Amino acid sequence: MSAPRMPIESGVPDPFPYMHPTLKKNFGQWKYHDRPRPGVLHHVAKSGEEVWTVRAGTQRQMDTYTIRKLMDIADQFADGYVRFTIRSNIEYMVTDQKKVQPLIDKLQAEGFPVGGTGNSVSMISHTQGWLHCDIPGTDASGAVKALMDELYHEFTHEEMPNRVRMTTSCCQINCGGQGDIAINIQHTKPPKINHDLVANVCERPSVVARCPVAAIRPAMVNGKPSLEVDEKKCICCGACFPPCPPMQINDPEHSKLAIWVGGKNSNARSKPTFHKLVAAGIPNNPPRWPEAAAVVKNILGAYKKDAKDYERMNEWIDRIGWPRFFELTGLPFTKYHIDNWRGGRVNLNASAHIRF
Repeated sequence: MSAPRMPIESGVPDPFPYMHPTLKKNFGQWKYHDRPRPGVLHHVAKSGEEVWTVRAGTQRQMDTYTIRKLMDIADQFADGYVRFTIRSNIEYMVTDQKKVQPLIDKLQAEGFPVGGTGNSVSMISHTQGWLHCDIPGTDASGAVKALMDELYHEFTHEEMPNRVRMTTSCCQINCGGQGDIAINIQHTKPPKINHDLVANVCERPSVVARCPVAAIRPAMVNGKPSLEVDEKKCICCGACFPPCPPMQINDPEHSKLAIWVGGKNSNARSKPTFHKLVAAGIPNNPPRWPEAAAVVKNILGAYKKDAKDYERMNEWIDRIGWPRFFELTGLPFTKYHIDNWRGGRVNLNASAHIRF
């Protein structure tokens, strides 16, 4: 019996053994590329060889049956090579242009939309939610599926001023990252502590150390070792919940959604930016999240109508200013939008809504 293959801890696996032979042969030797239609990339190498890449959207969290279906499509309609993007789209590579349209037809017939390239709304990147994460305040993949159903046309057509990257996060730590539009959970009440379970389940020093604002301290409750929360310090982040599940912070009524805009990781035309809060207190209303979808579509509609060609979301907002953004979107401006933290003066002077 052969020894098991040990994991490689030094980074991502070597991609070359799984790469399409034409891509491997011409690696780093490409002459140009273009997009014949949304969802299709066409690369031409200096050698004259060509590769067409067809990108299709998936639901990210996939069962074995769906994965086998996608692999069968690769074997029957493509060259048998696939790759997944960081946003969980699947890409098929073919060297014969005649295979492109039959592949597209098959993917669409099986319910996988072709698109997500160029100036479109790409697939939403999201955290694991209840499927894997130890700190979720809501479902992430379900909200993404419901929202992308609403944005199907924007995924399959390149009609936006520039690409739109969207993210969701199932907790306030936001490992979903920065996005042109982001949907994050927002706890509004401190955790409720089940004091009967704390001593049996939680390692109290670890819980105290986990709090980023030192709002948790040891306490004796009903003669048992437990924990207490200084609610004046608590920022309702939920970081205490993973090491101590009896400190329950998820609440069907008080855990809301918040919409943020203007995040960008690239440095094309402007430097990378953090996204900023524009809507809060939105009901966390599964399974379709209609209130959150309405806000996102409203923002996208204003951006699509008013932005100049190739302006990203943050560049459009910087040009028109925050007062005009709230005017165009119809979103209410409240005191919670004012950046009043210690270093807020720098951010405020870099924006259009106030200067001092």
